[in-house]
Amino acid sequence: MQARVVSAARGARWLAEGWRLFRAAPFGWLAAVFGYWILMSVVSLLPIIGPAAAAILVPAFSVGFMALARAAGRKAPLELGLLFDGFRHELRPQIALGALYLGCLVLMLGASTLADEGALAQWLLTGRRPDEDVLQSPAFFGALVATATLYMPVMLAFWFAPPLVAWHSTGALKALFFSLAASTMNWRAFLGYGAVTALVTLVIPFLAAAALALFAEGGQLPAAGFILPIMILLLPTLFASFYVSYRDVFGYDAAP
Repeated sequence: MQARVVSAARGARWLAEGWRLFRAAPFGWLAAVFGYWILMSVVSLLPIIGPAAAAILVPAFSVGFMALARAAGRKAPLELGLLFDGFRHELRPQIALGALYLGCLVLMLGASTLADEGALAQWLLTGRRPDEDVLQSPAFFGALVATATLYMPVMLAFWFAPPLVAWHSTGALKALFFSLAASTMNWRAFLGYGAVTALVTLVIPFLAAAALALFAEGGQLPAAGFILPIMILLLPTLFASFYVSYRDVFGYDAAP
């Protein structure tokens, strides 16, 4: 197993190829995304352990979405059972990855409390939006910047780790090391991917909403009615693009 270095232009095409994989079986993708959302919502509602358990399950489910993308690339049927592919291969290392991921999240949220006295952490954990004066405060902005900065290496370390554990039996710690090294080697490709993803997820929806608001009566637009369809299409596309990046960097179209 050896990571390849791909170009920035190649990374910029990951999202487009993710869209192509979504279009290959849209109903199967949507069923999997809704099933995942329902399962994680139920797990999160468990008393005391709910949010922690949901975080621990994230790596295993990410393998499931990669298995769905692999099937879509082969033009195979997208069975809902593929969502649980990560639970059928190397389950204990997947759970170890999840525990490490939870630990990283706890450390990041703990660090953010030093900047804003826990406002950001409370919002993420409870869903209760802080007051406007808190959101506009320099302390809250500092917490956002600190959390985003700390999350970047965590994201890169976990980007390829779940499929490396599930499909290549590398072990949790070795998979994290390989993932961080491969992601760092391909920083140009990730930069291109990030630029395209930001354009699609932030800039284009903002411009479209602003343009539609000009024609809406009273200048108002129901944001939820506009954003929800975009998110429904965007989530499976993003999940599929993760598999495209894995396939390009590690050169595997299927599990060996």
